[in-house]
Amino acid sequence: MALPKILFLDQPHPFLEERLTTLGFPCLPFYKNSLEEIYAVLPECIGVVLRSRFKIDRNFINQGRYLQFIAREGVGLEHISVTYAESKGIRVLYSPEGSRDTVAEHALGLLLMLLNKLALADRQIRAGQWLREPNRGTEIKGKTVGIIGYGNMGSALAQRLKGFEARVIAYDKFKNNYQDEYAEAVGLDTIFAESDIISLHIPYSIENHYFVNDIFLQRFKKPIFLVNTARGSVLNTADLVSHLKTGKVRGAALDVLEYEETSFNFLNFDQLPDPFQYLLQAENVVLSPHIAGWSVESKLGHAQVLAQKIEKLLFI
Repeated sequence: MALPKILFLDQPHPFLEERLTTLGFPCLPFYKNSLEEIYAVLPECIGVVLRSRFKIDRNFINQGRYLQFIAREGVGLEHISVTYAESKGIRVLYSPEGSRDTVAEHALGLLLMLLNKLALADRQIRAGQWLREPNRGTEIKGKTVGIIGYGNMGSALAQRLKGFEARVIAYDKFKNNYQDEYAEAVGLDTIFAESDIISLHIPYSIENHYFVNDIFLQRFKKPIFLVNTARGSVLNTADLVSHLKTGKVRGAALDVLEYEETSFNFLNFDQLPDPFQYLLQAENVVLSPHIAGWSVESKLGHAQVLAQKIEKLLFI
């Protein structure tokens, strides 16, 4: 094989290509090429870097007979056949550390918008309405915030909540001894019994599909505010809407929706079902287009994290 190459399917921050080139690996920028064109060069490559333009399935992986790694610029791996890749000796790398801070800030921003009715008030003023009493806000101070998933993003949010004088509790079924100065580790029963606010930070997997559903929401002892910056399909939208209508969920702030394809592409607005149409009209719902991890700083952060992980894999 000629000098091993690294194939780029999406355009990352220039830092990543510059670093890999310096290390001696030619980088192929196939940002707009077809799958057939990509398959033609895969046998020359030891690595693939992407966000979410293609599903990396068994067929894709089988074309890359010399692949050593697949590097995902970002967090979710649901569009990559991770188990199959690893069975072929291919490492799957990703970079949640690159966007931990921006996701935490975005989640906090969504929560502040929701509790203080900022999006609604902004729309009203633009429509010529000056409404003060209906827009009284709710403070974070004194509330119990339940964080579900205490990895990079969940722990970063807890750190930022410390200054708000809230009690922060966290549940993570994949971790042990994760309690720290920012959050108390608890079981789900405590989350259900004591939370006023819930923030979701769990990855998508088949096991987590509709993790938050009707039964889950019924178990809360108090009405809650809900924030989701994780993945859309961990939350059943129809069930959420049912509980928004009853008041069991006082409001929702969603950066992700189950109607997304892969990680970022959205389905046709005109073809979306009634639950989504309800979210569009609801005054106690705040929406953003999967941009919680989409800051100027995180673009560089993902590139730096992947560069470090790829270098470590290839040279250590």
